[in-house]
Amino acid sequence: MALPAVLAVGVAGFLCLALGGIVARKDVAAAYGLDKLTALACVFFAAPLAAFGVEHLTDAGDIAQLIPSWMPARLFWAYFVGVALIAAALSLSLKRYLRLTGTLLALMFYLFVAMMHIPGVVASPRDRFSWAIALRDLTFGSGALALAGAMTPRSPSGRDNTLVTIARVFIGVALMVFGVEHFLHPGFAPGVPLSKVTPAWVPLPHLWAYFAGTVLLLAGVGILINRYTREAALWAGLLAVLLTLFLYLPILAMARTATEILVGINYVFDTLLFAGALLLLAMATSRNGRLSPLSKTLKDIHQD
Repeated sequence: MALPAVLAVGVAGFLCLALGGIVARKDVAAAYGLDKLTALACVFFAAPLAAFGVEHLTDAGDIAQLIPSWMPARLFWAYFVGVALIAAALSLSLKRYLRLTGTLLALMFYLFVAMMHIPGVVASPRDRFSWAIALRDLTFGSGALALAGAMTPRSPSGRDNTLVTIARVFIGVALMVFGVEHFLHPGFAPGVPLSKVTPAWVPLPHLWAYFAGTVLLLAGVGILINRYTREAALWAGLLAVLLTLFLYLPILAMARTATEILVGINYVFDTLLFAGALLLLAMATSRNGRLSPLSKTLKDIHQD
C-alpha cells in the first residue's frame, strides 16, 4: 500500500476512537475504578473496525486474495466487508442499534473462522499462528456476541443469557490457549500470540511474556468456569489496553517505511480490538453472572 493509503487507515481508527470517547464521556465519568474501562468497551471495539474497514477499501485487491477461491466476486466481498466494518464502527461509537450490530459482527467473525481460519488450521495443524488467528477472530466474534446478549432482554425465568454464555466459553478457551502460548514461546510479543518478536528495546522481555501468559491463563480459567467472569475479563482487557499503549504504539511510532507503519497500525488496532472484545464480555456480566449495571443502562437508553 502507498503511504497515503496507510495513513488513511490509521487516521480512520484514531478519529473513530476520538468520536467514541466523546460520546462515552458521561458514562466514563459516572463509572468507578476499572468500570471506566467497560464504559469504553464499545469505543475500543469500534476504532479498530473503522481502521480495518478503511484498509479493506484502500487495499481491496490484496485483501480479496484472502477470500476463499471458491467464492465468486471476491473483490466485491472485500469492499462489502469494508463498508460493513465502517458502518459497525459508527454504530458502536454512537451507541445506536447495538444489538443488531453485535449480532451481525458476531456472525461475520464466526464466518471468517469457519470459512477461512478452520480450513487453514486443517491444512497446517502444526502451525501455531493459524490456531492463534482462528482463536483471535473467535474472540472478536464472541465479544460482539456478548454485546448482542447484553442488549437482549432476560428470560422471565432469570436464566443466564445464552448468547453471553456462548461468548464466555469461547473467550475462556481462547485465553487459556493464548496464556499457554506465552509460556511456550516467550520471545514473541505478548497479547495475541502472533509472529511478531518482542523488540530488543523492551527490558526483560521473557518476564513480561510470562506475566501476560499468567494473566491470560488465569482469566481464561475464571471465565470458562464462570467464577469471577467479570473481574477476569476486566483484568485481561486492562492487560490488552496497556500492551496497546506501552508496546504496540511505541512500535508504530518507531516505524519508518509504509510497510512498517501498516504493520504497526495493524498490531495497535488488533490488540485494541482484543481488549474491546474482553471488555464487552465484562460489560455483559456482573459478579453473579447477570447483566452489569452499565449494560442495563445502555439497553435502556439505546434500545433498537
